[in-house]
Amino acid sequence: MSASGLSKVRLSRVSDAMRGYVERGEVAGVVSLVCRHGEAHIGTAGVRDLDSRKLMRGDTIFRVMSMTKGVLAAAAMVLVEEGRLKLDAPVDPWLPELANRKVLRSRDSDLDDVVPAKRSITLRDLLTMRMGLGAIMAPPDTFPIQRAMAKAEIAPGPDPVPWAPDEYMRHIGSLPLVHQPGEGWLYHTGFDVLSVLLARVADEPLEEFLTERIFSPLAMKDTAFSVSAGKLDRLSTAYVRDAKGALAVYDAARGGHYGSAPVFPSELASTADDFLTFALMLLNQGRHGRKRILARPTVELMTMDHITQAQKDAFPFSPGFWDANGWGFGMSVITRRNTIAATPGRYGWIGGLGTAWFADPREDMVCLLLTQRMMNAPDDTAIIDDFLTLAYQAIDD
Repeated sequence: MSASGLSKVRLSRVSDAMRGYVERGEVAGVVSLVCRHGEAHIGTAGVRDLDSRKLMRGDTIFRVMSMTKGVLAAAAMVLVEEGRLKLDAPVDPWLPELANRKVLRSRDSDLDDVVPAKRSITLRDLLTMRMGLGAIMAPPDTFPIQRAMAKAEIAPGPDPVPWAPDEYMRHIGSLPLVHQPGEGWLYHTGFDVLSVLLARVADEPLEEFLTERIFSPLAMKDTAFSVSAGKLDRLSTAYVRDAKGALAVYDAARGGHYGSAPVFPSELASTADDFLTFALMLLNQGRHGRKRILARPTVELMTMDHITQAQKDAFPFSPGFWDANGWGFGMSVITRRNTIAATPGRYGWIGGLGTAWFADPREDMVCLLLTQRMMNAPDDTAIIDDFLTLAYQAIDD
């Protein structure tokens, strides 16, 4: 057993299982990382591109998608700590498109069947995804608001937002809310809006602000909204399963979505090393070496459950998600142990192209899994679940 308190024999089960996913053709490649007590164990399997057969490496760059939410939340809290934003003040001064909201009388109402919003949308609403717009867990076209979001090309999904930030906000502002601000939980859209808010408050492009306040202090040199030409060889090709279950290219490294700056910056590319540094900063209560990125009370607030039981009952996500999960600021939070890996207080989140990060204060542990295959649904997490179970069964102290 090493200083990490992880059994090397048991830890080998992680590598064996990840190779199995590759050999069965379920993923093209994988990078897995388990870090405990500051000692990291990293494994790779498969390839970063099925055509070239270039092997997966520890420094491969992945599209981390919704793992970005935690980074955006941290950036928002930097502005809160500086007094430039307040959690419970209206965001109307920076996002006038959200002023004077109308709210659907019910989820299935026509778009003109509305009542006035009881209050303005706040930063807390965005961070906890309770602003009133987001993914509705029902088949497409079930409700008029779903059809309207799809027509405006602002519905949550894997493809990049096609609008520049100001145009995106114009579309958002043209629609009623599904529920009153703060009264329900709908996935994702609050963080697209948050990305616009951060840039407007900082008065600079979002990536510049994130670089100044998060990426440079943490030396996250490979994290950005696009991948420079000199690094494209390290960007993995992204895949989606076709009708027969085979892997088909969704986004190529060269000529794909991440080869140039996006029109709407909202989802990052990153590496295992970079995201480990971010997770360890939070695990160290906001400190990285001698640098303090966030205060300890800020991290504590970010990583606690903010969703009421009534909201969990009324707003489903994936089957069983709320049984042992809550939602903090940009990340899920484990609320009770119902699996080996479900330590109460563990926090983190997943990305729609098969990535995940979790930090566990009780075990002093970070788990990172990076793959490049699109998830079919929010509960398409078999490889993530297996990885976490095997990482935790390796604890031997």
